[in-house]
Amino acid sequence: MIHGHVTAWVLALILFFVAISLNKSGKAKGFKIVQMILRVLYLLIIGTGIGLLFSVYKIDVWYILKAVVGLWVIGLFEMILGRVANNRRTSVFWIQFIIAFLLVLYLGFVKLPMSIFNV
Repeated sequence: MIHGHVTAWVLALILFFVAISLNKSGKAKGFKIVQMILRVLYLLIIGTGIGLLFSVYKIDVWYILKAVVGLWVIGLFEMILGRVANNRRTSVFWIQFIIAFLLVLYLGFVKLPMSIFNV
């Protein structure tokens, strides 16, 4: 289940940058299609994340923190894409995205005992 979760968020990250580049090149229809695919991937990420959370023997505070930060990252995906589509400033959201993404990577790969490297 860990590999499915990681695969889903890597695909989401790739499609996120594809959507931004499609919007910057003026391809609104392609942007909307990629955005809808991203939303399906969000559901897959959340579903596998919940599955991982409940497969842990003892749910620790660190797992809850990772889940909250992961939802924060997904929310930032949507906020950035919405603001890019409306040609509004996104600098504050990009700073939040970098911080949240690095935090969720740290928690998932280093801090938590059920990381991809420990399985």
